Amino acid sequence: MNSSRSEFCLILTSVAGRDAADRLSEGLVRNRLCACVSVVPGIYSRYRWQGKIEIAEECLLILKTLRGRYPSIEAFLKKEHPYECPEIILIPVEAGELSYLAWMRSCIFDKGDTEQS
Repeated sequence: MNSSRSEFCLILTSVAGRDAADRLSEGLVRNRLCACVSVVPGIYSRYRWQGKIEIAEECLLILKTLRGRYPSIEAFLKKEHPYECPEIILIPVEAGELSYLAWMRSCIFDKGDTEQS
């Protein structure tokens, strides 16, 4: 692998329930936008929304992907996410085990794909 680790990232989003989490994670992986989506059920969030403090039970989705896929992931989530204002936060990967990063890349790019930076 001749690429920089800085091209890899995690993206966080959360949804209100397992059905939405399953639907989003399936679409993200099926469309090769992410190598993996980890679903963490049973979290709760406290937040301010439209002037009130709210609390909600949610699932956290941790998307493992490449920075170059961010625009497509953002577009996918804006279209498919059930929330009016979905959390879409990118966290850069500064270090990672090389064989895992190579596996991520292989899941995102089909052998016939050409990479676009």
